Amino acid sequence: MTDIDTETRTITYREAMREAIRVALLDDDRVFLMGEDVGRYGGCYAVSKGLLEEFGPDRIRDTPLSEAAFVGAGIGAALGGMRPIVEVMTVNFSLLALDQIVNTAALYLHMSGGQFNIPLVIRMATGAGRQVAAQHSHSLEGWYGHIPGLKVVTPATVEDARWMLPTALADPDPVIIFEHAGLYNTEGTLPELGAPVDLETARIRRRGSDISLVTYGGSLPKAMAAAEELARDGISAEVLDLRSLRPIDTAALLSTVASTHRVVIIDEGWKTAGFSAEISARIAEEAIWELDAPISRICSEEVPIPYPRHLEEAALPQVNEIVAAARELIGG
Repeated sequence: MTDIDTETRTITYREAMREAIRVALLDDDRVFLMGEDVGRYGGCYAVSKGLLEEFGPDRIRDTPLSEAAFVGAGIGAALGGMRPIVEVMTVNFSLLALDQIVNTAALYLHMSGGQFNIPLVIRMATGAGRQVAAQHSHSLEGWYGHIPGLKVVTPATVEDARWMLPTALADPDPVIIFEHAGLYNTEGTLPELGAPVDLETARIRRRGSDISLVTYGGSLPKAMAAAEELARDGISAEVLDLRSLRPIDTAALLSTVASTHRVVIIDEGWKTAGFSAEISARIAEEAIWELDAPISRICSEEVPIPYPRHLEEAALPQVNEIVAAARELIGG
């Protein structure tokens, strides 16, 4: 007889996110989803497919093509006591709503002297690898991680895709969930008895002793594949999934560095003034004497993401680059 506590099912990242939204809609009448093409079209990435038929247009709201307008409407709804989930098609387009996100949602609690919270969840796709050219492919989540007043999370597994949303919806302040577009079709194992997860804690995805691979979001599968390849050479790589870009779980970061004494940071953003620089600085400030080798960073090339497949792949961090960097730090 199967122990119910160990029962799992295989599910795609897309299905896990849809299930999270659907259960949230069922559990709380204040929750609604709004954004471009989330209703009749089923979402640009098919995450909300079928939800309009089940919940109707009052709770699955197609919006005009104006990020500033519908993000602003979401802020207003949150102020009015609702729990909106606002979907922005891609992080590139979120720049059209920067004033709403950065100057209003993130600052309203402060500007109101603590009187008004903004319980808003913004979901947006990020990342490249799908040949949709530069205006749909960049990784700008590190920009938002710079802003006090926001929580910024990056689910990289089906379990996090399913269980980060309930915690985000329960938060009294704005949470941005970055979903790497390259993950939607990936499959993973989801425990039947899951529960909402902490949005502030990193997680070790693979234990190791020789080197730490630190990453998040869409780069996690590449880090895991690199660790597997390194293992065949007798190199034990630990993989740390940051999961949250604001706040950063600095304790977990310093712990893995203290354990392995070598670190490679993998970030699909650009290297210059990027999120990998923040991670490097924290290690240098608080754990420099733990290092037996310089910090290594694998980031996207400093170019707009190209459209042609071979150039796009050349611009992005790849498994062979991670492996090469790890071998170099260990001494060949």
